[in-house]
Amino acid sequence: MEKKTRNALLLGAAVVALPLFAIAPGRSSRRQKAPFIGRNFAHRGLHSRDKSVPENSLEAFRLAAENGYGIELDVQLSRDGHVVVFHDDTLDRVCGVHGRVEEKTLEELRELRLCGSEYTIPLFTEVLDVIKGRGPLIVELKTGKRNRELCEKTYAILEEYKGDVCVESFNPFIVAWFRFHAKDMLRGQLAAPQEEYNMLPKIQRFLLTNTLLNFVARPNFIAYKIGRRPLTVRLSEMMGAIKVGWTSHEPRNEKGRDAVIFEFYKPRLKYK
Repeated sequence: MEKKTRNALLLGAAVVALPLFAIAPGRSSRRQKAPFIGRNFAHRGLHSRDKSVPENSLEAFRLAAENGYGIELDVQLSRDGHVVVFHDDTLDRVCGVHGRVEEKTLEELRELRLCGSEYTIPLFTEVLDVIKGRGPLIVELKTGKRNRELCEKTYAILEEYKGDVCVESFNPFIVAWFRFHAKDMLRGQLAAPQEEYNMLPKIQRFLLTNTLLNFVARPNFIAYKIGRRPLTVRLSEMMGAIKVGWTSHEPRNEKGRDAVIFEFYKPRLKYK
């Protein structure tokens, strides 16, 4: 074989291999995956469209657990370092108060009400006390200024929890923390089409949409916004990534997915 031909073949192999290396998922055992496969997960608890039961409230989690659903929720830090359960970076939409969660102490957050209801922002430990292992749990860690602290404190809490749990984040470096510090815990990469990342530079939007940073975290599952998934995500799934879809509003979204995060309807508990 001529040297030029050999070099061309090697270059071609590298062009194919490098993207596959970038998107390859981490390995997970059947035992690790079993609690999450074929399950429907109540998005931020079993909250109601009319907000009488607000998202991420203790009541929403109680209802989800009592009905036997898996549960998805969001954690972040208060200013004084408590792990609280709340989705948005800001308090405007849910609490009607301007400001960021990370700027408020726990005492200040306790004074606020979720969607005008009687319910307040709960501690993560309080939520776990309500769920009591009655269903598998997906914990999303929100990106902030103290990501390492959030990872450490969330993991410390989960180590004491008696129940099936996995973690996920839109931030690959948060997911990577669990890759190196909690190797036995199932971890997932949240992702979505580029328009969901409008606040980020174009190259970051491209990398995150196509999960091209999987080599950093080696996620066991990819939780992708329901709709068309890019080729890179589908290839990662073919290589073993668990297929999770969010946020479903109808049962047909179970098709072709290993797990579904839903809201505003009551699907089957299990579908596989």
